[in-house]
Amino acid sequence: MNLSHIVTCTSHFATATVVPTYRCLLMLGVLTFPTSVLALPQNQQLQEKLAIAREAARENKLRLKQYQWTETTQFTLKGDQKPHRQYLCQYGPDGQVQKTPIGPPPEQPSGGRLKKRIIEKKKDEMQEYMDEVKAVIDMYVPPDPQRMQQAYQAGNLSINPAPGVMNLVFNNYAQPGDKMTLTFDPATKKITHLSVNTYMGDAKDAVTLQIQMATLPDGTSYPAQTVLNASGKEMTVTTTNSNYAHL
Repeated sequence: MNLSHIVTCTSHFATATVVPTYRCLLMLGVLTFPTSVLALPQNQQLQEKLAIAREAARENKLRLKQYQWTETTQFTLKGDQKPHRQYLCQYGPDGQVQKTPIGPPPEQPSGGRLKKRIIEKKKDEMQEYMDEVKAVIDMYVPPDPQRMQQAYQAGNLSINPAPGVMNLVFNNYAQPGDKMTLTFDPATKKITHLSVNTYMGDAKDAVTLQIQMATLPDGTSYPAQTVLNASGKEMTVTTTNSNYAHL
């Protein structure tokens, strides 16, 4: 067998192998292409719905900055209900909520030096808990349009439809491993409820948040009641907002 015959045979073999393979790949491309095309409208629809919810959250936060209100916090730790606290609240120039205590000042501890030290230590512990609670709530209430967009871009957003409402489910929203479900009413373009599974400090310290929204006469939405439950710490914190008034 001469060299030209070997080259000819090799060429025929390569053609017989490559051409069917190319045709198979082409067929696979034809089969998978419609799937990609179908995914585009779904992503576009998700993005459009997110845009509506984000804009509603942005506008509502701007409206809330025109108000002051009363916040009442009820704290229960290991079955022991602590005295409630009240604050006059409003947004400061830095965009953070500023709280001024209102109501009678707390009673001064009585008794001997040791008893006073124990009471002061418990007060410090409770204040530490309250600071942690505030930090957790502030991450989710009110919803942050920028974090909502970041979750979408990271592929951490899905829609769970329900009658009359749209549930936007955000994973890894404010902390790794958390989950926030935002219930949005497309008819009124308002957020009606927030449900959060997250943690306080350490990932093992699981926390749930249930936030019920309400509406002021001018259409501004606000968190009427927030219930934080930390079962591991046997702690429940209920925050109620009321007496909204224009600044």
